[in-house]
Amino acid sequence: MKQLRLLFEKARERKKKGLFVIEGEREIKKALLGKYNFTQLFIEEGSTPETAEVQALLNQTTAFQVEKNAFQRISRRSGSEKILAVAETKPHELEHLKLSDQALVLVVEAPEKPGNIGALYRTAAAAKMDAVIIANPKTDFYNPNSIRSSLGSIFLLPSALASSSEVISYLNKKSFSIVAAALEPDAIPYNQYDYKTPCALILGTESSGLETNWLEAAHQSLIIPMAKTVDSLNLSVSAGILMYEAQRKNNRLEK
Repeated sequence: MKQLRLLFEKARERKKKGLFVIEGEREIKKALLGKYNFTQLFIEEGSTPETAEVQALLNQTTAFQVEKNAFQRISRRSGSEKILAVAETKPHELEHLKLSDQALVLVVEAPEKPGNIGALYRTAAAAKMDAVIIANPKTDFYNPNSIRSSLGSIFLLPSALASSSEVISYLNKKSFSIVAAALEPDAIPYNQYDYKTPCALILGTESSGLETNWLEAAHQSLIIPMAKTVDSLNLSVSAGILMYEAQRKNNRLEK
């Protein structure tokens, strides 16, 4: 249980062991869909999984029944979940991405809050994006709060983590259109762009936007028109608007 707590709380421990914790049956089921490998399951004494997939996993994986009070001391969800899993991390280098020449990719530079990262993944999965790339990552990919706020969607999309310069080089090598959400002199309204694939949608932080290297690399800058009394949109909202417009322009929403 001590090891489980360390994996929950310490990014260094997750990186060292190549393991992380998944809390909740819904999230575990999505990790199964994402083909993650599981090493251990912990289930509250007297509980049983609600889905056949997780029940099968329980039968195939080293599992431990944990007394209720002990389980609640480890759990982060105030008694709402009855099962935890330990799974192996995946490699997230750019070379592991397998993208077609019609790919639509979301790139987010230096997101800091795990909750924002999770929300972005949830939106990207709903919008049927082909991959998410985090440039200049500031937070451990397997932070429990990212997993929780994504509702497990973080496991469903191919993902890469790299420096901005590496991502720019990768996108250029793969002949991506690089489209930045930025208030630049040449920016056009987001609904006037064609989003010809392969296309990468680039977003920066809510506070400072994109770094100069992204603005220089972008083939086009886009803006989302807003009321004059509003300064900015939430990052996941902005990303959602652009992702759905890109999918609409490519006639992919109904597929």
